[in-house]
Amino acid sequence: MHRRAALLTAAALALTCAPALAGTAQAAAGPDPRPARWSATDSSSERRTVLKYWTSQRMRAARPLDAPPPRRATSSNGPSRGTPWASRGTAATTTRHTPWTYRNSPTGRASYGGTALTAAVPNSPGLTWEDGGAVVRTVGRVFFTTADGRNSSCSGTAVTSANESVVMTAGHCVKLNGAAHRNWVFVPAFDDGRRPFGTWAAARMLTTRQWNDQEDINFDVAAVVVAPLDGRTLTDVVGGQGVAFNQPRGRQNFAFGYPAAEPFDGSELIYCSGQAFDDTVQTRDQGLRCGMTGGSSGGPWFQGFDESTGQGWLNSVNSFTYTFAPDFMFGPFFGNEAMAVYQAAQNADAT
Repeated sequence: MHRRAALLTAAALALTCAPALAGTAQAAAGPDPRPARWSATDSSSERRTVLKYWTSQRMRAARPLDAPPPRRATSSNGPSRGTPWASRGTAATTTRHTPWTYRNSPTGRASYGGTALTAAVPNSPGLTWEDGGAVVRTVGRVFFTTADGRNSSCSGTAVTSANESVVMTAGHCVKLNGAAHRNWVFVPAFDDGRRPFGTWAAARMLTTRQWNDQEDINFDVAAVVVAPLDGRTLTDVVGGQGVAFNQPRGRQNFAFGYPAAEPFDGSELIYCSGQAFDDTVQTRDQGLRCGMTGGSSGGPWFQGFDESTGQGWLNSVNSFTYTFAPDFMFGPFFGNEAMAVYQAAQNADAT
């Protein structure tokens, strides 16, 4: 019953999204949001050093990065809104089989603000993804070293882009406490330690200026341009999910990630699904009932997600949870600032 209802909902969402998907990309009206950007690596030899650094042992020992709670007062009104725009996903050109295993995962029950939330269809608060499809290849774990020398992990998604090399994630997964992370890599289709499509080293990092300057949680989004691997680009190998900006709030969403803090261990892809709601406590974010923990930060939220193909339009990322409501995940609204980060990233040099 759940699967049929979810499929019908996803199909209906895809239809309602259709007008925003037509036409070519256009810059949003208003001033340029000017994303912050910097080089993660400057040469092929530096990238080889990063790839050599990430042994299986170091990946297993990496600790999930805790999502930062809203912690700074800001006069910001939140992300600015413009004309809806989206780009469809792309398929991989390789048909290499992805090894995949499934296990039962723990779930939780909770209420947000004392109110039990319900949706039109049964939804997942945190289950292992078992339906395969493009989401298995395009979502992966992110590994990096923080400024204090800790090896940590987040999640990320390969998305369609002009340079075929963009990974979308959370802002705090590229920079936190005023310092950029180093040794940054993306492992698509990570499966209990296996790396079926290799390890991809970051070349360029971009985030919103609001996150870069103030770590404003309303703008906790980033894009990373990864260098080619063995002469091929990322989405040529694994495909890319669609992206969407300035879409309506309160729609059905599917969120994915690799939570690695208890009760999860980062070994498998977990998903949540449900109708998003506005955060009325401290941010301009949207919330979703979801029991994912640390390590899932940066994982995608999809609108118009099709369970039969594993494709959708990335429209937010896992950002933070409140300590008083740990079974609800919050993600930033993808407005003009997030779109500017993506547009700059897809036109950046990946070499």
